[in-house]
Amino acid sequence: MTDQILIVEDDAAILELLVEELEEAGHTVTGVDSAEQALTLSETTAFDVIISDIRLPGMDGMTLLDTLAQQPDHPAMIIITAFGSIEQAVDALQRGADDFLTKPLDLDQVRASVARLGRRRALKTRQQASETRDIFQLDDMTSCTPAMSTLFDQARRLATQQAAVLIQGESGTGKELMARALHRESARRAGPFVAVNCASIAPDVMESECFGHVRGAFTGAVAHRRGLFQQAHGGTLFLDEIGDMPLALQAKLLRVLQTHCVRPVGSEEEQQVDIRIVAATNRPLLELIEAGLFREDLFYRLETFSLTLPPLRERPDDIALLAEHFIERYRREQRRDIMILSPSALSLLWAYPFPGNVRELDNAILRAVTLARTDALEPDDFPERFRQTVTARESHDTQAQAWLSLEQMEQRYIRRVLDAVDGNKRRAAEILGIGRKTLYRRLEERESP
Repeated sequence: MTDQILIVEDDAAILELLVEELEEAGHTVTGVDSAEQALTLSETTAFDVIISDIRLPGMDGMTLLDTLAQQPDHPAMIIITAFGSIEQAVDALQRGADDFLTKPLDLDQVRASVARLGRRRALKTRQQASETRDIFQLDDMTSCTPAMSTLFDQARRLATQQAAVLIQGESGTGKELMARALHRESARRAGPFVAVNCASIAPDVMESECFGHVRGAFTGAVAHRRGLFQQAHGGTLFLDEIGDMPLALQAKLLRVLQTHCVRPVGSEEEQQVDIRIVAATNRPLLELIEAGLFREDLFYRLETFSLTLPPLRERPDDIALLAEHFIERYRREQRRDIMILSPSALSLLWAYPFPGNVRELDNAILRAVTLARTDALEPDDFPERFRQTVTARESHDTQAQAWLSLEQMEQRYIRRVLDAVDGNKRRAAEILGIGRKTLYRRLEERESP
């Protein structure tokens, strides 16, 4: 990630070397040869990191450290000490330095120290952002949007009931997660949760799969077999993609909802089942009814209690939250160091429409964490289609609107980022890759006549 770095070093050769090295690493670097100059610059520029030698003409590096440490939100400090000066290094750390380097400088250690402080700062920013926003949770589902909070409350109320529930939403919005949440929040939580995808079972065997069969019911039925409905006894049966269930089986499902009994294939007797049915679909059931592919009476029986999960594009504030959640999960699984989204990667995710919703974001983060070469996920770590789609959309938007000045484009983008983070200027500055003082100045320029 890009940092604003100030280097304080009176040795011109070392100063030039550090500036060149860190600029090649992608940072914005300023070099000065005195602590007095550093203090003056820090009043107008919000540096992320200051690297200072201890021995300087005039004010020394330790005094500079003491002065900056008294300021709120002061930058991270790296102190350069002479070789073998362990006492100085320990003293600097005790007085507030974040790290120390010894001469002769190892450039790999310089880059590693700056990167480590960048990750630490990004993690702190994420934690502070989390503390300033409301995060709502339901079982394994999380969100920071009021609409999802309302949906979670509705789900908790429905979980206490025994009636069937219909969950609607696009593919990848989390319908099975919601079904599991309803089960775990209910009095049936100790019972089984049995999930079946109606689109994945061949129609000619679906009845046997759902209701079971007795021995001799058909060729190959050499023993009695309990169906999914019986296996879910005492718990919850989740029927995913119910819009793909054959009409003949829909009639039998309606009877189960009415009588709480099932009849195995080949049997003359019905069996009582104590189950709660939760169904889900990503298809427009009303259109299927008009086409004669779904029973109207079954629809209204299920639709009495329904939940609709919004697509991810309608809750963009959740993108960063969910991305952080997935990054942490896969980072731990792969035993990676602290990982963060770079500002440019986050901007890419915000601009992408996510037709595959949360599942697509989940898979994209898994890919990025697995393939990332550094501890900051960059746009190149994400699928090529993300960048192609965003580029095409931006090109279309540019052609569809009047040309804007560079200043207008900058102000519009700043406003977009601020809206996305609910006005949190600290977080906005981090995403934009600028200091907060610079952000304040840009906002003042926007408001001035």
